[in-house]
Amino acid sequence: MNCTYLENEEHGLYGAASMSWLDKAERRLGFIAIPGLPRILVGFTALVFILDYFLHGFSSVLDLDPERVVHGEIWRLFTYIFIPPTSSSLWILFALWFVWWIGDGLERAMGAFRLTIYFFIGMIGTTAAAFFFGSQFSNTMLMASLFYAFARYYPDEVIYLFFILPAKIKWIAWVSAALLLFGFVTKSNAYRFSLLAAFAGYLIFFGPEIIYQARHRKEVSVRRRRFEATKRAEDEALHKCAVCGATEVSDPSLEFRVARNGEEYCVPHLPKAGSPA
Repeated sequence: MNCTYLENEEHGLYGAASMSWLDKAERRLGFIAIPGLPRILVGFTALVFILDYFLHGFSSVLDLDPERVVHGEIWRLFTYIFIPPTSSSLWILFALWFVWWIGDGLERAMGAFRLTIYFFIGMIGTTAAAFFFGSQFSNTMLMASLFYAFARYYPDEVIYLFFILPAKIKWIAWVSAALLLFGFVTKSNAYRFSLLAAFAGYLIFFGPEIIYQARHRKEVSVRRRRFEATKRAEDEALHKCAVCGATEVSDPSLEFRVARNGEEYCVPHLPKAGSPA
């Protein structure tokens, strides 16, 4: 499946301005970029799936458990990102392919440095939230944040749900966002913070742009309404015949006069002198 990068003038202009801090950071810290990060995630997740298949419960020693981290199992601070999202041999193939696909698309759009920063912001946020609540947080939200970033760059890319139904990425993202919002409203504070923490990278990278675009759309809407109101005012007639209802708008060739009775008439219907008004 080929990815077509969405090149939008407004997105590009604002993105260039808002990402200037990343440009500076990349010049100084570019060495921390991890080229092929999505493929590394896929490779280690596949390895964990295989090990967990033969060594039942293996993934439990990798999850993000703050209590165990405090007792010295510090590898859990990052190994939880490799825990497979499913135990199904069929669905794991689809899940790994999907992460590979969206990850490659993001790396082409963002570059290795920006993608690395984006992912690690969400990872650090998830880890911090887990310690704050003393709860075990999974990598589900973190991986979802990659999908939403992909939808930001490739909104019109099409995938086939259940390998049958074509759907654009942006529509899947909107439906998924509605479900996340519902969960944010109805579920616990731990869920809310895990969501915000995992999406910290998304909010930092795309939040200012989303706010700018919302304001821009509002300004455009106000200008459009103002223009339409002005246009309607220009289309309103100044003269109207009391007999036939003709105006200078309906017939620009007509001339109008005001009779002695104070009514306005077009010349063909102007009452003649001496006739009753």
